[in-house]
Amino acid sequence: MITLQWLYALAGAMFAAFALLSALDRDHSKRFGNAAFWGLMALSLLAGDRLGDFGNGILVLGLAGLAGFGFIGRSSPPTSSVEQRQAWSERYGNRLFLPALIIPATALFGTLLYNYTPLGTSGWIEPKRETYVFLGLGVLLAIATIFAWLRPPALAPLQEGRRLIDAIGWAAVLPQMLAALGVLFAAAGIGEIIGSLTRAAIPGGSVFLTVLVFAVGMALFTMIMGNAFAAFPVMAAAIGVPLLIQTYDGDPAVVGAVGMLAGFCGTLMTPMAANFNLVPAALLELQDQYGVIRAQVMTALPLLLVNIAIIYWAAFR
Repeated sequence: MITLQWLYALAGAMFAAFALLSALDRDHSKRFGNAAFWGLMALSLLAGDRLGDFGNGILVLGLAGLAGFGFIGRSSPPTSSVEQRQAWSERYGNRLFLPALIIPATALFGTLLYNYTPLGTSGWIEPKRETYVFLGLGVLLAIATIFAWLRPPALAPLQEGRRLIDAIGWAAVLPQMLAALGVLFAAAGIGEIIGSLTRAAIPGGSVFLTVLVFAVGMALFTMIMGNAFAAFPVMAAAIGVPLLIQTYDGDPAVVGAVGMLAGFCGTLMTPMAANFNLVPAALLELQDQYGVIRAQVMTALPLLLVNIAIIYWAAFR
């Protein structure tokens, strides 16, 4: 049976290759810092379940230290030449996007075929993990297509991957860390504290005010944590489940789904969501590193109001 652990191993092998290639890159001034950072990521994916809580905690501190003290940086590894890329562009045009489209197509049609045909009774894939498995398979098929079609240098995919991941840097692992932070906050009882304060401040039976606090709280906590997945456990434990769902009989699907959308409004307005808002500014070499955020605020605020209205009218019909 193909389990999620297979995908962890695949991703871990990729990061291990990035670490090795970084260590061998003599033209990169921070090659050993990059090698250590991506090596720790590989260790986490390949053997994180064997390290234990203390070991994984030390690993996370190592990642934070390497990033915080500036030991990692961008790289410019050799891949295909400019002449090769120009020739491919002139010859194939938009067909060069075909390998990128293979990935979502494999994930979509593979999942549908596995779940809605007799293939699903084979037991080849761990239950509830079909989409992840087919997503990984789509990546492998896309790489195989590239080699069969364009015949790039053998290490080109890994070197290009290293170039992109080095450009993103520490922000690549920020969503996972912030999501873990949300679980820690929930386990520490932060949600219960916020819930008690909300019940004390809002008059009983005021559904709209409760919805307002829940949605705005999702946006604000997302701005603090940088990720709606980190904010959701806290706000769901504080307001979403005990008040909106259990006390006022709100539709759990609407409260949960649109509540997450309210959190995503906060994502548009915070530098903590570095992989969404700061990395694009850096890659595009914008003069204003907060330019992406400034452009998104006037979309995020009206969208937050719309989400509040949807929760109020759709969850309590």
